[in-house]
Amino acid sequence: MNALTVTLGTIGVAFSLLGWASFVGGVGKMTRAIMIGQPAPDRWRPFLPRFKTMIVEFLAHTRMNKFRTVGWAHWLVMIGFLGGFILYFEAYGQTFDPEFHWPIIGGWGIYHLWDELLGIGTVIGILVLIVIRQLNHPRVPARLSRFSGSRFAPAYVIEAIVFIEGIGMVMVKAGKIATYGHSEAWTDFFTMQVAKLLPSSVAMVAIFAFIKMVSGSTFLLLVGRNINWGVAWHRFAAFFNIYFKREDDGGVALGAAKPMMSKGKPVDMETADPDVDTFGAGRVEDFSWKGWLDFTTCTECGRCQSQCPAWNTGKPLSPKLLIMSLRDHGVAKAPYLLAGGRKDMGGDEVGLVDGDGKPNEAKLAKISEAAKAEAERPLVGGEDVNGIIDPEVLWSCTTCGACVEQCPVDIEHVDHIIDMRRYQVLIESEFPSELAGLFKNLENKGNPWGQNAKDRLNWINELDFQIPVFGQSAPNGEEIASFDGYEYLFWVGCAGAYEDRAKRTTKAVAELLATAGVKFMVLGADETCTGDSARRAGNEFLFQQLAQQNIELLNSVFDGVEQSRKKIVVTCAHCFNALNNEYPQVGGIYEVVHHTQLLNRLVRTKQLIPVASVSQNVTYHDPCYLGRHNKVYNAPRELMEASGSTLVEMPRHGERSMCCGAGGARMWMEEQLGKRINIDRVDEALSTLNGGNEPSKIATGCPFCRVMLTDGVTARKDSGEVGQGVEVVDVAQLMLDAIDRVDSSKLTENLTVVQEPKQATEPEPVAAEPEPTPAAEAPAEPKAAPAGGGLAMKGGKAPGGLGMKGAAKAPGGGLGMKGAAKAPGAKATPAPAEDTAAEATAAPAAPVKGLAMKGPAKAPGKGLGMKGGAKAPGAKATPDAAAEPAPAADAPAAPPVKGLAMKSGFKRPGPKAPGTATPAPSAPAEPASPTAEAATEPADESDQPANGNGTPAVAPPPAKPGGLGFKSGAKAPGRKN
Repeated sequence: MNALTVTLGTIGVAFSLLGWASFVGGVGKMTRAIMIGQPAPDRWRPFLPRFKTMIVEFLAHTRMNKFRTVGWAHWLVMIGFLGGFILYFEAYGQTFDPEFHWPIIGGWGIYHLWDELLGIGTVIGILVLIVIRQLNHPRVPARLSRFSGSRFAPAYVIEAIVFIEGIGMVMVKAGKIATYGHSEAWTDFFTMQVAKLLPSSVAMVAIFAFIKMVSGSTFLLLVGRNINWGVAWHRFAAFFNIYFKREDDGGVALGAAKPMMSKGKPVDMETADPDVDTFGAGRVEDFSWKGWLDFTTCTECGRCQSQCPAWNTGKPLSPKLLIMSLRDHGVAKAPYLLAGGRKDMGGDEVGLVDGDGKPNEAKLAKISEAAKAEAERPLVGGEDVNGIIDPEVLWSCTTCGACVEQCPVDIEHVDHIIDMRRYQVLIESEFPSELAGLFKNLENKGNPWGQNAKDRLNWINELDFQIPVFGQSAPNGEEIASFDGYEYLFWVGCAGAYEDRAKRTTKAVAELLATAGVKFMVLGADETCTGDSARRAGNEFLFQQLAQQNIELLNSVFDGVEQSRKKIVVTCAHCFNALNNEYPQVGGIYEVVHHTQLLNRLVRTKQLIPVASVSQNVTYHDPCYLGRHNKVYNAPRELMEASGSTLVEMPRHGERSMCCGAGGARMWMEEQLGKRINIDRVDEALSTLNGGNEPSKIATGCPFCRVMLTDGVTARKDSGEVGQGVEVVDVAQLMLDAIDRVDSSKLTENLTVVQEPKQATEPEPVAAEPEPTPAAEAPAEPKAAPAGGGLAMKGGKAPGGLGMKGAAKAPGGGLGMKGAAKAPGAKATPAPAEDTAAEATAAPAAPVKGLAMKGPAKAPGKGLGMKGGAKAPGAKATPDAAAEPAPAADAPAAPPVKGLAMKSGFKRPGPKAPGTATPAPSAPAEPASPTAEAATEPADESDQPANGNGTPAVAPPPAKPGGLGFKSGAKAPGRKN
């Protein structure tokens, strides 16, 4: 040691301490900010699978290697950064004493080799990454760069520090070899050559060590003071983000949407209260701590952006910029939140208040003006309100999952977008106008097109063989009352039943299954939409109602069937995902297969034998909800190969397949910005097929994709461009063209099942009942539960449904079913067909607010109630002979409401004048048999009897636990004791 080395060492250590203090402070600020988020107790266990996933993704770089060049270069930098910490701390001693090395291991040859490889690898890796960033710099054109919108100043600083660290490793070692002369060819093969260019100097070694130490300390100082530098912090946060990922088996956060959570638990719609529970994410603090960790971990690499169909077609959505905006907003607002600040839905301060409930100015004064200003900004809003996320950004997402699939640090973009949509729909009633019609059709008709339920059977009438329909006569004339003897329930889906192009797929699959001798049945008119579009649009309440209704129906079909035989085959990728991944969240567990999987299995087992060859060039479009969300890539391709098709892959296929633009409820919304996504995908398909001389086909395995691609091809044909001979087909149609068609009578025979009659069982003893009241003395008709109560709240208060702003009216009648359809989660109770005249005495129900838009827009439905006087889901109808409807003039006008929760000063809707009863809807008396009811549909909801099934209303049994009804004994929405 000499004066120079001591001076350098002292300065270096002092600066290092400052850097470490900054870094530790930054970790503390970041940790406290992350802890602001909602609980997420499901992210901690099981430990071993999660830990294994983290180690594998870290060491094998499985996520990063999806981009090959970047993958190995980043791996070198990552290992150099982590392993370089050993050399960084060694530099403390080398600055004072250039000959210093670690005791024991410092003399090992393997340690010297490690030092050699780390230095070389770090320099090579960071140089490659620097070049890649510059080659992809968003100079011209900006949209094509995955770095567009990323912050370059922090990136350049970090790249410079890493480069200096790498050079420092090499130069310190080379300087020591030049000064002290100890080297081995197998451990110092590069640095010994560099040493030949350096003089022998102790001071030189000390200076190199000083530079290496100071560059590392500078990194610590800067990142500690800038906790929103994701390009730096992901080096630490990524390990935790990978461990705490949603799927504990190591899968990405695709497939099922994350349930709507409040305080770490799934929201139970029976007891949900918007005054207490969190409905989605309306403020940054509504995200879970894992969400905050996601925001922190984003490295701004832009892989999600490069794969996003919205961004690539000129939409404002960039998954990267969305996450960055949430991160920056969270960091800026954190001081206010950590001080205890909190606002209610009306924007009034309720966190930092004094004993009188007024804002505590003394505490608020301690918070920076920037933090208080950030707290005033809405999470979702346009430039006029200085919102964090523009509504156009939020609603441009197709939920295709490309961002989640490509993210190297497992950020869950789609879950966060759906959570923000939930708040906008359920609380704010702010959503694109087209969704009003979607919600109304799903509520009233059980399908997005608003078609009659009886029309679900139309496709069967277009076949020349008979299809078994549950609850109807089988081909042999017997009624199909159970699943006995059948192998699969064929879930046709809304598109497969109503949309002409999708019906071709349905008929092709039905014929193929019948040809193969697979015994299947369909549900016919009883089938209802799975609710996929409703959930992705943020209407979690409507999704759960539809799901519970379908689960109740499916459980009745599979009654007495062992779990392993509850098999469903579907043609729609969205139905496949909902039934397979999301229905288990609400109690529906079945074995669900996509039709391409089942048909491919039948070909493999020789139950389907192709005899002809399609002999055409066919390109295949991977549906997002079949491919990325469910990893079904091979089955449709193998099926195409078996049909004799020549597969020509598009540039973007498999896990990088381009979305058709229909997901995330975008099927029902118009594209007003940029290029249409389906046109962009069709252009790619047509350019792929342009080499063939004969007409070619675009194949897919999803009716939504088929509709979008067909529309795209038609648009190109109409414009006189390419695609004149191209047809869009389902993979099943290719297979149907490749087999010998079987006679229709044989197909009918193949589907015929002889069911054993069920043994009659002795009825359970029933308690004695009072004699029936004569008709003249019959008690008054039970009051119907108010239509459209929306989410049932604790204490029996009515939240007012999914309310509208202003004075918008609520058309529609909720999830009204034909005939004797049941409300979700409640059992149907047989009722006598006589005495229907009493129903006509019921008074009309007061209008309720439903899912609606701002201004004069109409609501899509009366909350989520049933047609006519059908009960609210799971609620009991309570007889009350004495109650009479109060005159309308006496009823106080309810203030305008917003969503399920009101801004400051408003109470939840559903107020009634003291002592008044909720009037029941009127309906004309209508003697109807169950068969006549099922065959016809009333022209208007007012024609429906009070209980919606053509029989006198009776008090139904209480809803089963876990449904969407109320807990036993709870009041119906809006009803007073």
